[in-house]
Amino acid sequence: MSDTKTLATVWLDGCSGCHMSLLDMDERLIELSSQFTLVYSPLVDQKVFPEHVDVTLVEGAVASEDDLKKVRKIRDHTGVLVSLGDCALTGNVSAMRNRFGPEPVLLRVYPDGQKAPSTGVPALLDRVRPVHEVVPVDVFVPGCPPSADTIYQVLTELLAGRVPTLEGVAHFG
Repeated sequence: MSDTKTLATVWLDGCSGCHMSLLDMDERLIELSSQFTLVYSPLVDQKVFPEHVDVTLVEGAVASEDDLKKVRKIRDHTGVLVSLGDCALTGNVSAMRNRFGPEPVLLRVYPDGQKAPSTGVPALLDRVRPVHEVVPVDVFVPGCPPSADTIYQVLTELLAGRVPTLEGVAHFG
């Protein structure tokens, strides 16, 4: 079907609560699935972000070098980028480490001279950042997590080619 859009979802530094709300759409997710092809997500086994995606939902804050590299690539290959949830919009809980910096946090996690892993673990950024501080964002969807109803409304509008209006529908927390 030529009207089918491509959709990706991404999980950066967060709890996956936004993806759980996405799944909480239940049968409405099946209803919407005729309008999109899920091309990248922690919910599917696709390892490489596609060359072009119509809509990408980004959950989580940018907290590591890997997150930064990933979100920049995603922005370069996405038509409409959606910051989904309070972590993506503000840094939320992940950004609590900004007050201390990465070194004291690592010392708290690896006390008594233990060494933090140096391979296989992404290097932390000096500060946790919301997505819009590192790449342009087209749609902001607050909530911790946003409700399934809110995500459904956002996807319905975006898949129809409209910009969602969230006034009075979505809120922080």
